[in-house]
Amino acid sequence: MQICFPAPVLPRSPSAGYPVKVFFSKFPQSGSTPYTVYPVNRMSPTIAVGTFAIQLLIAGPTLSERQAGYFTELNTMLSGPSSCSAPLPVGGPDFTLTLNKKGTVPQTGTATIKFCRSLMSAGSGADARVTAEINATLKQFPNIKKVVILTKEGHCFGDGSGMDLCLR
Repeated sequence: MQICFPAPVLPRSPSAGYPVKVFFSKFPQSGSTPYTVYPVNRMSPTIAVGTFAIQLLIAGPTLSERQAGYFTELNTMLSGPSSCSAPLPVGGPDFTLTLNKKGTVPQTGTATIKFCRSLMSAGSGADARVTAEINATLKQFPNIKKVVILTKEGHCFGDGSGMDLCLR
């Protein structure tokens, strides 16, 4: 994975929130190098900075960022209802983020993101770009060294082998 143009770390202001970066792909660079991602700065209103940053990745870049070439395919891959809506019959989050676990197994420094909605892959290039975006967005936090990305069904995202290699 290659991360380009590091964004400056913004100082935390008690009233402003917590500075985070959201890493997007960028046209045309990420088309030929899908693991190259670019940060944009955001402010999280909550200490749950990892969850907030991934929510903003799913939301996608702002209009001005899109005009500058930033994009993500993650928001178009998600479809259907959330399986994480209990006890309510509808609604629910797009994903859960669990720290210090590799899937269901405790592992310090590993974050597991499990999607609650179906992920429809657009192909290996899109999978590589989304994987790079999620990895960079979560690994900006010093307590996260490794990221496991699971589908709604609990399988490794982008694992064409069907062997769930991310859990080994």
